[in-house]
Amino acid sequence: MSSSAQGMRFGTALLHAGCPGGRTTPASTTVPIYQTSAFPQESAAKLAGIFENRQPGFCYTRVGNPTVAAFEERMAAIEGGRCALACASGMAAIFNALVGICEAGDELIASGCLYGGTLELFEDLERMGIGVHRVDEMTAEALEAVATDRTRLVFAETISNPKLDVFDIPAIASWCHEKGLPLVVDNTVASPYLCRPLELGADIVVESTSKYINGGGNAISGAIVDSGHFSWDSERYPALAKWRRFGPFAFIARLRGGLWRDTGACLAPVTAFLNCVGLETLEVRMERECDNALALAEWLDGSGLVDEVGYLGLPGAPGHELAERQFGGRFGALLTFRAGSKERAFHFVDSVRYALRASNIGDVKTLVLHPASTIFAEVGAEERELAGVFDDTIRVSVGIEDIRDLIEDFQQALA
Repeated sequence: MSSSAQGMRFGTALLHAGCPGGRTTPASTTVPIYQTSAFPQESAAKLAGIFENRQPGFCYTRVGNPTVAAFEERMAAIEGGRCALACASGMAAIFNALVGICEAGDELIASGCLYGGTLELFEDLERMGIGVHRVDEMTAEALEAVATDRTRLVFAETISNPKLDVFDIPAIASWCHEKGLPLVVDNTVASPYLCRPLELGADIVVESTSKYINGGGNAISGAIVDSGHFSWDSERYPALAKWRRFGPFAFIARLRGGLWRDTGACLAPVTAFLNCVGLETLEVRMERECDNALALAEWLDGSGLVDEVGYLGLPGAPGHELAERQFGGRFGALLTFRAGSKERAFHFVDSVRYALRASNIGDVKTLVLHPASTIFAEVGAEERELAGVFDDTIRVSVGIEDIRDLIEDFQQALA
């Protein structure tokens, strides 16, 4: 893993970036929780200066909070970005990032293979007058075929959930920049442990930090991280025109001073604290989870008990070579398999002893899910299949349990 934006290597940045004793918090070994709605100031002039963005400080937790600011600094550092904005959920992060760029009459291009909640959000965007073009493959040729003079951004997932598609980030970023478009990447499934899209050319990262960032399954949150490199043309992006004076901070300033603040998409201080605690073990958790996922995928693939195991670490998996190149030899903690029928899939989910039946991913505990009846229940059959979701598909978020217990658990549940 390369060095972070603050000069620290990844594992060190997890512990010390945005750390107590810095700009946002007084000295403490952990980030203090500033559980308050508002912050009193010594004068009316000081309070006015904070409200008008003329001087630093905190006035109201919906707009800024020291605990949340510490989490934002750490997210920016480990994603290799210029600045970050914490949100109430991953979906809030996606919504703010996309609507912060597009307005009615604009269009975006997105990968066809995306998380079900994102697909449902696209329906809302279209009702707001923002057109969405989806491509089956994230290639320059596919993008060229649907791009118009109203296209304002390209959106994709580093690793799609749950199909596990990957795309060539540098190649797509290059195409986007030739067209004057920002590339927005959802890095939830990969996490910055596996991949830092901003270092590969992407412009903005969104992430459901409820997942691998938090790690303990105890809080809902999201984040937007901006590289600070994209130049926002005032004619093409009028919503950002008045914020260009903030230079590389323009996009986050536009959200923090407008849409994000106005929609109340802020993060609770307690949640920011829980995320800071979770972040400190991201590297060691992901190492164990990736090792376990590879071992479990290899066992499932050779067991004869399931059909079509999906895991990027299997040599024959679609995208294996690209994933190996972009992710440095680790392949994540998410895998899928097909049980043969919906009934057999339900039987497996009902029969596991250690794995939990839950819809989250990134927990330290192994979680199993039948996506077609849960996170893709409101998505049409054609779109489900495009996302790699069939009636017999099982998604597994692999945890840090002893791999021998996991294999024995899966074996008895399948048998």
